[in-house]
Amino acid sequence: MLYDLSKITQARTKRASSWDKSGKNHDCWHIPPGTTQLLADIKGPGMITHIWMTQSNPDQDFFRKVLLRVYWEDEPEPSILVPIGDFFCLGHSIVNSFQSLPFTASARDNNVFGGAVALNCYLSMPFNKSARIELINESEEEHIVYFYIDYEEYDKSFGDDIGRLHACFRRENPTTGWGHEIEANSPPKGIPNLSDENNYLLLDAEGEGQFIGFNLSVTNLQKRLKTPHERSWWGEGDEMFFIDGEQWPPSVHGTGSEDAFGQAYGMQRNAFIYNGSSIYENDTGGYQTSYVFYITNPVRFRKSLRASIEHGHANHLSNEQSSVAYWYQREPHKTFGILPVLQRIPLVRGFVFPEGSKTDPIPIVLDEHMKEAKELWETRYKTKLEPGRY
Repeated sequence: MLYDLSKITQARTKRASSWDKSGKNHDCWHIPPGTTQLLADIKGPGMITHIWMTQSNPDQDFFRKVLLRVYWEDEPEPSILVPIGDFFCLGHSIVNSFQSLPFTASARDNNVFGGAVALNCYLSMPFNKSARIELINESEEEHIVYFYIDYEEYDKSFGDDIGRLHACFRRENPTTGWGHEIEANSPPKGIPNLSDENNYLLLDAEGEGQFIGFNLSVTNLQKRLKTPHERSWWGEGDEMFFIDGEQWPPSVHGTGSEDAFGQAYGMQRNAFIYNGSSIYENDTGGYQTSYVFYITNPVRFRKSLRASIEHGHANHLSNEQSSVAYWYQREPHKTFGILPVLQRIPLVRGFVFPEGSKTDPIPIVLDEHMKEAKELWETRYKTKLEPGRY
């Protein structure tokens, strides 16, 4: 990357931005509620090298209600369709200052819903024919945005070995857990999970490309029995990446949620260039957003990739989870949509489910191991943790 700075490249540097064409200082665009605003429509060949954005909206949930939508190569379906906060690794419509290699954020007030923040993306976004970038305002308020889209124009097209950037948003509110009352790392342990059937799905892609990372946001809904004023541990979920339609076991299998994000023994208050947390649960009373980027170790696939992660060991927890997966691939891509605006709203104001925000539950059938674990927890282990009984 730094070596490339010394390489003289035949390109024209340009920028699409919200600058005031009258020469005055009103350098923002106003997007009415319920409308779509075209930010840039660029003809190729070219590459977007940097996006900066800041905004204002009185709705504290607006980072989930305003969508970033990007089309490459005149395709009818978008390759990027993500709420703006989550695209820049800030979940729950919460803002916080953090630094990673692909994304950075600088907030005026940290760990607040819907606050003022500067957002940066440094992922390269090449294209041959066209790039179309839009914001969709699905909030009930006017959305004010300042933005830069920095890009380069080239004389020659990219070859077939260059993929296009994709990003998709998913959410389960809440995940379907078979034993949410059981605290992580507490007996009974040893429940087997030898499939990804009930895992939280991060990405289901078809084609040829490489998975470069994801962020995961968790609203921890479980309180500790022993210390009810604290939230329990939401992790112990293994990531599983099934490449090119393979059956069990997957080519990539993890050992726990914090391990998937390059941490250990829970998450810590850090934001490194490849991994860490942009929102830390101990600063927010239970809201967490963690990220990992496979910059040096992308997950390559030729036909398909199914990436998922357990929610609690063997999927026993019922917390709210949402995510963004990032990948490059050849076009065309498997189309994906996004949940309606009500089902994207974060759990704010005391972990209350806003009306219409719950997603459809994924059916789960309790097997004998799960039934035994629930019974043992209720009859043998729960009483040891209840206040006044230890």
